[in-house]
Amino acid sequence: MTPDTSSDLSSKPATTPTAAPVSERPSTGRLVGIDLARGLAVFGMYAAHVGPDPAAGGPLGFVMELARGRSSALFALLAGFTLVLITGRPHPRTGRAGRQAVARMAIRSLVLIVLGFALTGLDTDVDVILAFYGLTFLAVLPLYRLGARTLALLAALGALVMPQILYVTRLLIENGDWVDTVVAWDPLARVGDTDGFMELLFTGEYPVLTWMSFMLAGMAVARLDLTRSMVRSQLAVTGGVLAVLGYGGSWLALRLVPHAQATVAAATDGDSAAWAWWSDTVGHIVDDTPAVWLLVGAPHSQTTFSILGNTGVALLVVVACVTAMDRLPRFGRLTTPVCAVGMTALTAYVLHILAIRELGVEDEAGPALVDLLVHGSVAMLLATAWTRWFRRGPLEHLLYVCTLPARYIR
Repeated sequence: MTPDTSSDLSSKPATTPTAAPVSERPSTGRLVGIDLARGLAVFGMYAAHVGPDPAAGGPLGFVMELARGRSSALFALLAGFTLVLITGRPHPRTGRAGRQAVARMAIRSLVLIVLGFALTGLDTDVDVILAFYGLTFLAVLPLYRLGARTLALLAALGALVMPQILYVTRLLIENGDWVDTVVAWDPLARVGDTDGFMELLFTGEYPVLTWMSFMLAGMAVARLDLTRSMVRSQLAVTGGVLAVLGYGGSWLALRLVPHAQATVAAATDGDSAAWAWWSDTVGHIVDDTPAVWLLVGAPHSQTTFSILGNTGVALLVVVACVTAMDRLPRFGRLTTPVCAVGMTALTAYVLHILAIRELGVEDEAGPALVDLLVHGSVAMLLATAWTRWFRRGPLEHLLYVCTLPARYIR
């Protein structure tokens, strides 16, 4: 899922070989439930950026906490879905069509990287995700021809292995004098006040090394026929199991390993280590990262537990949205504004960052809630009006135009 999708989901069903069994043909028509899930991910981002602090507690604090990290993971999973839509669903495009699709995806990735760095240069308090998404797209693009089972296995392998590799790499970066030399030679680092590829791959808020798993999971989901109840049921069970393994496994590990919670509390700038199994309020590492951090399940902790838990939640949201749209026509009509935001997600995200740049972020819970409601209401109003007349959002259309040279590839 990238915040750029409307044209891809509105494409007509692709033709498939007549020999293929009907049950093996995932629908390629518009999956409005995916638009709904993407719209919810946008609002989750809004909540994380301008909503009340979860530390306020109560039902509102709990809802705000749910949005932290999990909305960006949902975005990443849906980004993988989009990649498959562009490169061929249900069957990967081959030959000239395949080369053109890969070129389109590569161009989109580069544009997202540039746009991400431009938004980062505005110096807001938001950790802009677009550049990370762009590079992650490029990292998983060579795998676009793989089937659902293989992609799911790679996603699982990435969740199990990559966090440990990232942990060791970050330790080497924290204690190595070579980092400054690498950054000095990095052309991306010269674009703005960033560490370039080092930040995108390892040290940033959404490092490619661990966020690839979300995209691979989304690619696997896109290979499935979500119009079938059995498929959705199996996906819901998978999501529930992953959520339990992730958050429940972290909760259990932090209590079974001696002094684990105390070590986490001592290493962070927060005092909420008891909630480190699921809450982003655990704080950030202020000194060398202890190995026990790998037991944490907090959304941005970049651990195996966090990836499993966040992937499970993302799958449950996707299944719920697709099922609701399939079974409840009235619900679909009521959620049209949210779906419209999902169809114009890139535009909604960028305008949201620009609004924060101009208006800032409220600190008090009351004004912050009003701020969140204003951001969401304006996004729904503008997106609904725009999609009544246009197929793509403004920035989605510009992104599409940027990919037009791919048509000349032979």
